[in-house]
Parts: sequence; structure tokens; C-alpha cells
Amino acid sequence: MRYFKHIANALCMAALGVMALTGCEGADQYGIDSPDWIKNKIDSINNAKQPHEEVLEGMQEDVYTIGKTDFSSGWWSAFSKYYVIGENQKWNAQFNLNINPSAPNTYKNFAMIITNDADRGAADYKEYGAIRFDNQPSGNSEWGDYIDRSKVESNLTFNTDTDDGVQKLGGKVTLTVDRSRKDSFVVKMTNGTVTKTYTQPKALANLNTDASDTNIRCFLVPDGSYIDFLSTNIVPIGGLTSAQDKQPVSMTLNNVPEEVALGTSLDDAMANVSAEVTYEEGVKKTIPASELYFSAINDMNVPGEKTLTVIYNKTFKGESSAKPIVAYATFKVVQQIASIKITKQPTRNTYYFYKSAATESMGDRTMAFDPTGMEVTATYSNGETGILDNSKLKFSAIAASAGKKAVTISTANGKEAKLMVTVKESTSSAAAFTPNLVGLEDNTTKWWTAFSNDVKVPAGETRSFSFTNYTDGVKNWYNFVTILRNAAKGEYGWVRADNYGRGNGYDACQHDGTAGADWAGWLAAMNGAKVTVYVTNCNNGTADVQAIMKGTDGKTYTQYYLGLNTVDPADLYVAFTADHCHLVAGTSGAKRHVHRR
Repeated sequence: MRYFKHIANALCMAALGVMALTGCEGADQYGIDSPDWIKNKIDSINNAKQPHEEVLEGMQEDVYTIGKTDFSSGWWSAFSKYYVIGENQKWNAQFNLNINPSAPNTYKNFAMIITNDADRGAADYKEYGAIRFDNQPSGNSEWGDYIDRSKVESNLTFNTDTDDGVQKLGGKVTLTVDRSRKDSFVVKMTNGTVTKTYTQPKALANLNTDASDTNIRCFLVPDGSYIDFLSTNIVPIGGLTSAQDKQPVSMTLNNVPEEVALGTSLDDAMANVSAEVTYEEGVKKTIPASELYFSAINDMNVPGEKTLTVIYNKTFKGESSAKPIVAYATFKVVQQIASIKITKQPTRNTYYFYKSAATESMGDRTMAFDPTGMEVTATYSNGETGILDNSKLKFSAIAASAGKKAVTISTANGKEAKLMVTVKESTSSAAAFTPNLVGLEDNTTKWWTAFSNDVKVPAGETRSFSFTNYTDGVKNWYNFVTILRNAAKGEYGWVRADNYGRGNGYDACQHDGTAGADWAGWLAAMNGAKVTVYVTNCNNGTADVQAIMKGTDGKTYTQYYLGLNTVDPADLYVAFTADHCHLVAGTSGAKRHVHRR
């Protein structure tokens, strides 16, 4: 501060001297006749006050959209082009990140995936990892075997994935992936408000099968958002997409209803329809119903199958196109439903739940209704009857408590019927997986390489598995994983110890755990933790997984996944796998193993 005062005093004295020398009324004291060093100093101060966007060299237009513009693209459903980055290269990209105004979670933004030089799904495809724009040290905002989360810095940090502030991540983002130095690997994401960096003090290992290929690839994946890509300094695989206006080439229709009630206008019936339009150069955009022209053949006032014609005549920039494009679909106009009646009971009407320390405090726990085998007959306004497809009906949730429960079945126009199901509390029986050691004892087991045998869980029953979990303690997910599958190894889903999973049945489940209050403490306590996992076949097409983890710190941690669906109650098996950890079956466990770092 004292140096600043000396400089300020010197500037003031010099300015007074200039004023004394000019002395003439109306003289331009700060114009072109001012001493150059004063003028330059003033210009420097003024420039410093102005916000400056980073100037990137060699940028080329690459204008296209990643993800649906109605924010409906889920994780791993939309991808950017591949951008290949060689050794000693730096990739710069700019794009507009569009965040859903109603986004409920901090992870609803985008992630950059860093891979070897291979296509997704190829036999030799390998990932270094992923870096998401949000920063949540207690969550999964970065992952991968080659990503060191301790090297991440951000000026915006979220404690949980439901914190406010995801909107701050939107806007024009500049992304840099820097391989220009042999002693480091740097990633920077910034929109001018939020800046996140990953600085790794060593170069990336070469994961390519061909050791002479030292390239990596990067691509972007939105989640509940969409990206308007703008420019890049590296030409992607498939080439650049220009910013020039583009003519529409084709379109596909989304959300066309299968049935429309008689008397509904065409505009009302198609209000939720959208079209994914493909333009020249392969650019795509989602167009709402308000910008589409609809026509139906035959008359909407007569029941029966109709041909829907949809016309769109705009260019990518919204000008009138040289030639309109047309898409077709079919739907049925049906009589209004006057009432419904259950004419055949469901195959299963007795459900089971299990209560452990992980769920005993839940006061609002519910179960899903299973309509398998049920037949519901509708009576229409003209007196005709017909069996309804169960997928067109809605079902009320069922309280997970013992007793008789009423289920309300309803149609889209509010007609209802009720039936009763019985809910019982399941009893647990101990089971043991074999072999009794899953994973290497030095905790070097790679993901999806070591498995226990499959143990069947009959309908209505609960199996409990007790084991000791040992981990290298490097990542939250380097612990036991529970797999639900059928006898043919078809997976319903897999779930981890740290409140995350995947699979066909995972999205439907309710999940939570207590470890997130102190991830670091929990992770350390999991090396030698005594674990009991309960797996319940609920007999309603779902399964529950509950885990009680007694850490080496003396604390008890819990985790649950309730209602994983797509389960065949007659064909449910459970197995365990290890990821940089190992599991010892039984309640005693071996000696505590030392962390491998």
C-alpha cells in the first residue's frame, strides 16, 4: 500500500506541474499535447477497468447444437464431435451453455470427457476421465482413474447437488485443454463469472493401443441442458460446421400421441409435439409445436386412425426456406372414456418391504404398483367397451407398511377405479457370496474385473450379506458395488457404496446415504469397515438394496436404493464386484489392510 501512495503522489505532482506550465484558459490538459507517459498511464488505468474476453488465436467457426433445446437430453444421450488433441497442442473452444431455468440440480450442465484416440464403444476405447463445469468436492463433479480431484480449483463450489446457483454456469463458455507442456496437463472452463481449472503436474499417460499414437480426444456431454457450439482452433473429426444459414433437410417427430379423444382439436392434441430438424451440414435443432404446421387426414370428428402431416419451412436462422420439409405420423381418434372397471386382477398383489437401520426413520416410504397381468376395461361415451393398455394408466403409490392398501387407477381424463393389495414386512436370511475373497488384496483390482457368484433372491424374501470392505482410499467409489441381474447376466442395475449407480432400473429408484456429510472421513473409515447389505425382492417388479457400514472410526454409515425396477420377481440374483478394493466374506474379516497410494 505504501508504494501505491508514493506513485499516486508523484502522479499528482506531475499533473499540477503540467497545469502550471499550460496556464491558459480552455487549454486541453489531457489531450494529445499532454506528456505521453501521463496519457499512457490514464489509458492503462481505464483499460484495466474494462472487462476483457480472452483473445484466442486460430479460431474457426463450428456452429451446431448438442442436446435437445427443450432441455430433455439426459446424461450420455447427446455428444459433441470428437476433438483430437496431439502432444504439444492446445485446444480452445467456445460455446453457449444453455441451462434449464427450472434445473433442480447443480450437475445439470455439461461434462468434458477425455479419452484415448478411439471411438466410443470401440474395443480399445478408454477414458482418462470426466470433468464437469460445476464443482462439488463431496459429489461426482469429476471422475476417472486418471483424474486427481485434489488438483481442481473453482471460484464457485457447491456442497450438495441441490444447492442454488446452477444458473451461474450458463452463458458463453471458453474451454481450454492444454497439452503444450510436457510437465503438466491443464483444463480450464470459464464463462467470465465461474472459472474452474484442473492442473495436473504431469503429462497424461498414453492409453492408445498403438504407442506411436500420442493423441487424446475430448468431447462434450450435456445433462438436462444444451450447447450451442461456436468455434474451435482444432478441426474436429467430421469437419467444421459453418455459421452460414442452412436449409432444412429432414425432420423426425417427437411426442406424437397414440390416441386423441374425440372432440379434441388438432392444435390441442399436438400441443406437446416437437420436431428434431436436420439442416445442411448435419446441424440439428428441436422445433416446438408453435412453429410447426399440422394437418390430419381424415376428419378429426370421426373416430379411427388418422395420418398426421407436419410441415416446417424455416432455415436454421429462422428465414423462409427454399423448400418446406414434411414428416408424417399416425394416431387414433377414440371415443371419450366414460368409466373404467378392473376386469382381471394383477398377477401379483402381495408386496414386501424390509426395514433396516438405513430406512427405519423414513416416515413417507412408498412402493410402486405392479400392473402385470391386470386388465382394465373402459366404457366409452357411445356405450362401446374396450381393454385399455396399462401403459396409458396412472397408479397411486403404496405406503411401505404392513396391511391392506388401496391403489387408485386413473385415466388421462380422470376416470378412476380402485383395487386392494397386501403389503407385508419381509424377513431377512443370511447368505454368503463365494469366493469369500472378491478382488486383489493389494486393492489394485480394476473396475468390472472381479465378481462374486450370483445368489438368488426369491420373491418376497430378503438376503443379507456380511463382509469386510478394504479400499485404497483414493476415490469415493473405490468400494464395494452391488449388482442386481437375472440368471442370464442381464443387469437390472448396479449401485455403489457412495450413493450412485447405473442400469435399466436405476433411474426409478429413491436413494440416499449418510456418508456425504464427511466424504473424507467416511472414505478413510471404509478401509476395514464391517458391511451388511440387504437385498429385497419386493414382488412388484422392483428390488431394494440397503447397506449398513460400520467404519473403523466407530461410526455407522447407511445407504439405500429403494425401488430399482424392470426386475422379474421370478429371476432376481445379486452379486458383488470390487473397484480398487477387496471384499472378505463373513462377519469377522481379516486384519486391517494398509492403504495403497
